[in-house]
Amino acid sequence: MKQEKLSQRTDDFDYALPKSAIAQKPAMPRDVARLLVDNGPDREVEHTQINQLASYIRPGDLVVVNETSVIPARLPLKKSTGGAVEVFLLEPIDGGWAALLKPSKRAKAGTELRSERDEALRVVVGEELPGGQRKVELLHGQTEILDPSQCNLLKSAGESPLPPYITAKDGQDSERYQTVYARTPGSVAAPTAGLHLTDDLINKIQSAGANFARIDLVVGIDTFRPVLVANPADHVMHSERYSVSEITWQACQDAQRVIAIGTTTVRALESAARGALAGRTELFLRRGSKFEIVDMMMTNFHMPRSTLLMMIDAFIGERWKDLYEDALASGYRFLSFGDAMLLNRALR
Repeated sequence: MKQEKLSQRTDDFDYALPKSAIAQKPAMPRDVARLLVDNGPDREVEHTQINQLASYIRPGDLVVVNETSVIPARLPLKKSTGGAVEVFLLEPIDGGWAALLKPSKRAKAGTELRSERDEALRVVVGEELPGGQRKVELLHGQTEILDPSQCNLLKSAGESPLPPYITAKDGQDSERYQTVYARTPGSVAAPTAGLHLTDDLINKIQSAGANFARIDLVVGIDTFRPVLVANPADHVMHSERYSVSEITWQACQDAQRVIAIGTTTVRALESAARGALAGRTELFLRRGSKFEIVDMMMTNFHMPRSTLLMMIDAFIGERWKDLYEDALASGYRFLSFGDAMLLNRALR
């Protein structure tokens, strides 16, 4: 069903985000990150830590996570002449991969790129694709890499593609940019709310009476991109692959409350509610959207003017502005490696 074109401005989702508030490294251990708990209009928020999440769980709740894993999508390579070309893998396409090249003009079709870290890797640059992308072929020895499940072959040559606002690249642990339950390779960005969970915390959540379920949504590079049009209704939403198993779907129907860990989990579950349990989704959850499945959401603090922030607005209303103001004043850390908040749709 086509969403009504509401009178809304992208400027409504702007806020001042100081550079000092952008987390450059994740909390260690994972679950000591801070958690802002929204208690609804005209009530004080709670300031606690992720390791206390189980205290907000009730028997009959279902906690759903995105089990996607991040591939080593950033490949620093060189031409035979010695010129450096970075290949950023996006997703597999027929006979190769869609990728971004930097600088793109240095690599004509047919150019072969090599890795100084892994002599077995060859990347052959192909045709131009829409949106400034290029097709590339990946070969590791005699093996053609066509599927994300083969991306373990890129581990020596590639790097985890940290978001551009994380400028402290040194000393970053690629495993820390994976959730503890990551299982399905394919994403070029982590489902960041899930980075806070530990095996011990998951056990505590289950001991509190909740069930635990998984979905898969492949997170693409567009998750970092702001909305550039004046009216969010005119924004063209990026497409992502998702899958919700029959077991998870039935568990959602049986649950007292569905608690989604992260916006990607919300998007997958709400996409399934509107169509097939698996496929590609362009769902844009913004003001006026009806949430069919998700009752509560744990999520990080998002970029200004982003579709993720617009999802939060749809979920709890304009109260997000007060919550963000409180978080900034209280020294919370923002974005991918930052802290989180727990939101309840019933309190809007």
